[in-house]
Amino acid sequence: MKQTFPKKEHLKRKKLLDELFSTGKKVSAYPLLLFYVETPLPEENIAIQAGVSVAKRNHKLAVTRNRIKRLMREVYRKNKTYFQTNDKTFAFMFIYTGREVMAIEELDKAMLKLAEKFNKLHLPENL
Repeated sequence: MKQTFPKKEHLKRKKLLDELFSTGKKVSAYPLLLFYVETPLPEENIAIQAGVSVAKRNHKLAVTRNRIKRLMREVYRKNKTYFQTNDKTFAFMFIYTGREVMAIEELDKAMLKLAEKFNKLHLPENL
């Protein structure tokens, strides 16, 4: 699988976002929080549509928020193959909850922990 994050994989539809936050589940690994919901996606051959968010309350400067979002997208792009979907489709929203800007290495570790926790919840127990 390619390590890319094309526009087709970006979560943008308001309907999906509303469903995600109203009925979705969450998993956390500091400083990241993952909201997810199993749902049919509008795009063909795509297992996950993902979005990233940083709270304005914790990071006042837009420059800082944009940098964190850029780092989160990069870490997701590199590690998205670790999220096992088993032919289901999901909507993901990664939320940055930390108050300081983390190094990309720490975000990478947190993303791998998130993938591990997500897979534990969704892999069949008999494997």
